Amino acid sequence: MTAAADLVLTNAEVHALTDPDETAEAVAVRDGRIAAVGSAQDVEHLAGVETTVRDCEGRVVLPGFIDAHTHLPMVGRRLVNADLSAADSPEAAVELLAARAADLDAEGGPDREWVLGFGYDESAWDDDRYLTAADLDGVDTDRPVAAVREDMHLASLDSVALHRLRDEMPDADVRTRAGEPTGVVVEGALDALWAAVEPDRPAMRRAVHAATERATELGVVGVHDMVRRSEAPAVYRELDRVGALPVRVRLNYWSDHLDAIAELGLRTNHGSDRVRTGAIKTYTDGSIGGRTAKLSEPYADADPDPGDTDGDARGQWAVDPADLGELVARAEAVDLQVAVHAIGDEAIRETLDALEAADGARHRIEHAEVLTDELVERIAESDVVASMQPNFLKWARADGLYARRLGEERRLASNRFADLLDAGADLAFGSDCMPLDPLFGVRQAVTAPDDRQRLSVTEALRAYTGGAAYAGFDEDRLGTVEPGKLADLVVLDRSPWDADPDEIADIDVRATVVGGEVVFDRTGPR
Repeated sequence: MTAAADLVLTNAEVHALTDPDETAEAVAVRDGRIAAVGSAQDVEHLAGVETTVRDCEGRVVLPGFIDAHTHLPMVGRRLVNADLSAADSPEAAVELLAARAADLDAEGGPDREWVLGFGYDESAWDDDRYLTAADLDGVDTDRPVAAVREDMHLASLDSVALHRLRDEMPDADVRTRAGEPTGVVVEGALDALWAAVEPDRPAMRRAVHAATERATELGVVGVHDMVRRSEAPAVYRELDRVGALPVRVRLNYWSDHLDAIAELGLRTNHGSDRVRTGAIKTYTDGSIGGRTAKLSEPYADADPDPGDTDGDARGQWAVDPADLGELVARAEAVDLQVAVHAIGDEAIRETLDALEAADGARHRIEHAEVLTDELVERIAESDVVASMQPNFLKWARADGLYARRLGEERRLASNRFADLLDAGADLAFGSDCMPLDPLFGVRQAVTAPDDRQRLSVTEALRAYTGGAAYAGFDEDRLGTVEPGKLADLVVLDRSPWDADPDEIADIDVRATVVGGEVVFDRTGPR
């Protein structure tokens, strides 16, 4: 006799997201895995006395979303500090930071020294400029204040913070005007800031709790988290041990952890059902917003004043290409996948040189934004996964940030998702927390500024499910709705296929299921 299911989702529009995409009416789950997919009649006999049966009332059921590139604790830190993504001007950002300072005064305690804000985006302001020390000095007279730009490649510091950290920062990464620091710091200079404000274990637990709660609300069942000198891996494992981690986490460790990881014997894919070792992560360049992505041609808005330090007109290397090749070889020698951040076309070219010279399979290039025809073909012909973020297209709209930084031709040549798929590349989607919202990313991909690069809804969803699973060697257990796969599912309030493309991001997540457990429920069983 067939054992009863633990959970049945019925009266649904189930999209397996297989190729071709098969649809069904119901899903049965047993012992954390999908036991059956089919018509309501096919599945109903698996419902026993103790089975939870959920009537989805015609709603869409999909594989749960997997974010292939994120910084999950940063989501939590934004939620518990000043969330500057809500600011629509420098003055509004300063007001949010001042409110955070007032909250810290009320809270007290030993971990309340810094006033922190995350997620500002000056490109959305009428006054299109970075925050400076002159702006932030009014927030608090005694405490250090830091406002981190959304891309996390640039931060703004008040005079107290700048004075405290200046000696630890590379001169080239501290922006100046007339020889004086402005408070704007980029790339390597942020290392000193991150070290100074890294949460301790209790604070990290709070950040991870807030972030995972938010992730499940958005239908995210798994993340590939980029971690560096952080308590986050220990917190994830603590939660996993007691059965309190609601999402699957793949840990992509920064390259400065490589020796320690090799010594410990960790290898890609080692770990538990919920927490696994992923790749070694490294940079080659910076960001377009910070003018530090490495381009073959100058930025369209490069500062012509040689007395100012806004960085090189073509961006800058975060890791020298020769050092990148050495790092890839060292990681491969101990059976570790490599994930390389490369945004500008020059950085992508050097990254492909390093990865194509490697013996290992399924290395990753993160972002891959500014592409040429040659680079598209090279990615497709290699076994390198293009791990990309459709969210970034919000800056590629007409008159947006990329139009100013890159000019019209390169703006439209950024994030060439359709060209990559057509060429046969493996495409995985993530958010980079800008924002952490898969449906926002799907909307961006299906309404891309260049209509030649627009994906279908199915293609975009696959990149956020099966494509992301493939990037993490998880295609055999995640990414589609099929018997035997882990029961990681999301229930959407409306169909993204039937919605106006511009309204896809407004679709509510009704429920999120991880390993057969409902970890988020907006309505409860009916």
